Amino acid sequence: MKRKAEDDSGERSVKKQAVVEANGSTQFRDGLLQQADKLHKQYVASEPYKHGVIQDLLDPQLLRKVRAEIQENLSFTPKETDIYRIHQSGDLANLDGLDDSSLKLLPSLLALRDALYSPAFRGFLSTVTGAGPLSGNKTDMAINVYTPGCHLLCHDDVIGSRRVSYILYLTDPDRPWKPEWGGALRLYPTIVHKADDGKEYKLPSPDFSVSIPPAFNQLSFFAVQPGESFHDVEEVYAQKPGSADDGDESRVRMAISGWYHIPQEGEDGYIKGLEESLAERSSLQQLQGRAEQYDQPQPQTKRYSDQEHEGHGFKETLLSEADFDFLLQYIAPTYLTPDTLESVSGTFSDECSICLGQFLSKRFSSSLESYVTEQESQTLPSASSDVDSTTAWRVARPPHKHRFLYQQAPDPESKDTRDDRPIRDLLQNLLPSESFRKWLQLATGLTLTTYDLCTRRFRRGKDYTLATGYTGDESQLEIILGITPTRGWGGDDDLAGEENTEGTEHRKGAEDNQDENTSWTKDRGSGEPVVGGYVAYMAGDDADDDSNDGNESDGVEVPTDLSTGARASRPSAQKKKADKADPAVYKATTDDEDDGVLFSMPACWNTLGIVLRDKGVMRFVKYVGQQAPGDRWDIAGEFGVVPDDEQASVSDESENHEASQPIHEVEHEESETEIESSDEDDDDDY
Repeated sequence: MKRKAEDDSGERSVKKQAVVEANGSTQFRDGLLQQADKLHKQYVASEPYKHGVIQDLLDPQLLRKVRAEIQENLSFTPKETDIYRIHQSGDLANLDGLDDSSLKLLPSLLALRDALYSPAFRGFLSTVTGAGPLSGNKTDMAINVYTPGCHLLCHDDVIGSRRVSYILYLTDPDRPWKPEWGGALRLYPTIVHKADDGKEYKLPSPDFSVSIPPAFNQLSFFAVQPGESFHDVEEVYAQKPGSADDGDESRVRMAISGWYHIPQEGEDGYIKGLEESLAERSSLQQLQGRAEQYDQPQPQTKRYSDQEHEGHGFKETLLSEADFDFLLQYIAPTYLTPDTLESVSGTFSDECSICLGQFLSKRFSSSLESYVTEQESQTLPSASSDVDSTTAWRVARPPHKHRFLYQQAPDPESKDTRDDRPIRDLLQNLLPSESFRKWLQLATGLTLTTYDLCTRRFRRGKDYTLATGYTGDESQLEIILGITPTRGWGGDDDLAGEENTEGTEHRKGAEDNQDENTSWTKDRGSGEPVVGGYVAYMAGDDADDDSNDGNESDGVEVPTDLSTGARASRPSAQKKKADKADPAVYKATTDDEDDGVLFSMPACWNTLGIVLRDKGVMRFVKYVGQQAPGDRWDIAGEFGVVPDDEQASVSDESENHEASQPIHEVEHEESETEIESSDEDDDDDY
C-alpha cells in the first residue's frame, strides 16, 4: 500500500471529515439506532462491570466485503510481548493517508470505519454507555488476527483519553465460531480492599466471571474505567490431535478492535484539562507502590544471621567438611570442586549470568522428579478459591500483574504436614542454608545479605507473570531452579537432556544460539506449537527509570528470533572487564542490532539459572500455552548483596586473606561453552 504525499494530507483530512460527518446510519441493522434506551438498561444491569453485546450490528454484506478486502489486500505483522501474541494491521485511522489507487482496494473497510465513527453511531453508543460525548476526530482502531496460540492477558485498557473500548468480530460467517476454540473476551470482577488509612483499592479477581465468545458481526463494548474494566482475550486453542474438526485454519479470530476517545479540542464536548485528569486517575499509576500490599505472594525476605554475616561473610566463605557433606545430599558433586567453581565464577564475572545444567545430584533429582510428575498427574480445582482452600498451593494475584501457583516456606512453628518433602527439602533446607549461601558466594564472587524463596507452578493455558522492572537501588542476585519434568519446551535437550553428564555447565550467548532447535516464538504461523513458559530478562527503556510496572497494553516486545536454550547478552565492549568481587551488571548495549534480551531460559529440568539484576531490568515468565507439554515448575530466589562500595572495600580486605580465596579469576575464551565433569568426581556412570 502506498501513502499519499505529505502535501496532500490536509486535503485528505478534509475529505475524511466530510465522510465521517455523514449520517452513517444506513450501514447498521434496521432499527438498531432507535434501541439505545433499551440497550442502556441492559448495559447498566450487566456484571461484573457495565458492558454490552450487540448481535448483527451491521449490514452483513458490508462485513463480508470488508473480510474479503482485508484478506486480499492487507498484510499483518506478527507481534509478541509479555502480555500478548497476535497478528496486527496498522492503525486504520491512517487509511486517509493512502494514495487513491490503494484506497480503491479498500472501499468497504473505509466505509465501515466511517460508519463506526459517524455522529449517528457515536451518539447511539454514548447513550447506551452513558459515557458522555465521544470524539469523531480521533479514530483509534486496528485489525487483530488471533490464530492458535494467540492471546491477550489481563489489563484494563486505561491509557490516555480512551473512553469506550470495542471489538467488532469478523470471523468466518460461513463457519460459526465454536466456544471450545477459545478466543473469548473474558471480564474480571474486582475485589475491594480497604487500607488502614481508609483508602479503597479495587483489584481484579484471579478468575474471570463472564466469557463472551466471538461471533460474526457481533460488537462487544464497555466504558474504560480505571481499576475496574479488567479483561483478557482467551487463547485460541489449537485442534487436538485426532479430533474431527476442520483444522486450525478454521480457527482464525479476526476482529476490528479500538477505542472511542474523549472529544478533542475544537469538538463539541471538549473539556480543557480532562485528558490530563484522566491520566492521573489511570490505574497504571494508581497501583504503583500503593496497592502492592494486597499482592500475593508477599515478599518473605529473611536476613542471614549477624554471626554468619560478620565480616561481610568472607571469613565464612570456605566450604567446611560439614558444608561439603551437607551440599552433597543435593548438588551434583562436580559443582563442589574448586576447578568447576573457579570456572563458574569466572563466567559469571564476565557475563553476570550463567546457566548450570544437571545441577542437582542424580539421587535427589530422581526423587524430586518422581514427586513432581506424580503431582502433575493429579487434577487441580479450576477456581482459585478452591485451590487456596483444598491444596498446598496458593494462587498468585492480581492477574494484571501475574497468575501462577506458589508455595513459600511455612512458619517454623506451623503444624503443616503436607507430603511434599522433596520440594520442601529445597525450600526449607538447601536453599536458605548457610552452606548454600557460601557456595553461591563462591560461584558469583558476591556477598549475600538476605534471601527470599518461592516454589512456583505455571499451569498451561492459565499462568504467567507480566514484565516488571526491578526498582532497588542496589543490584539483586536472582536464581531460578528449573524443575519442570516434561520435555518438549524447546532447549531442554540442550540444557539438561538425559544424555548430559551430571554437573555440566551450559551457557549460550545470543550470538551462539540463533539457529539451533525450535524457537518458542519462531516463525509465527508456521504451525509449530506455541508453548511459552520461558523466563526472560530484558533491558528497560531507561535503566534509571524505576516506574515501569509492565502493565501497559503494549507490554515488553519479545524479539521474533528469541531462541531456545539459555541465552545471555555479553557486556558491551566499551564496559571494562569486571573483577571477581564486583561483576559488571549488564546494561542495554547501544548496538543497533541489540534486541534488549539480557538473559532467557526455557522451562527445563534440573537447571539452575543465576542472574545479577540491575535497577530497571525487566523480568517476566511468558504465558504457558495450552499446547505446552505440561506445567512449568521452578523455585525462584532473590538474594540481597553487599552494595558496590562496600563490596569493593571487602574485596580489598579479601586480598589480605589468601586462605579465604579458593577461587581465582581466570580468563575464558569466547568459544568455551561447557565444563565437563570428570569420572572421579562422581560415583555413577552417565
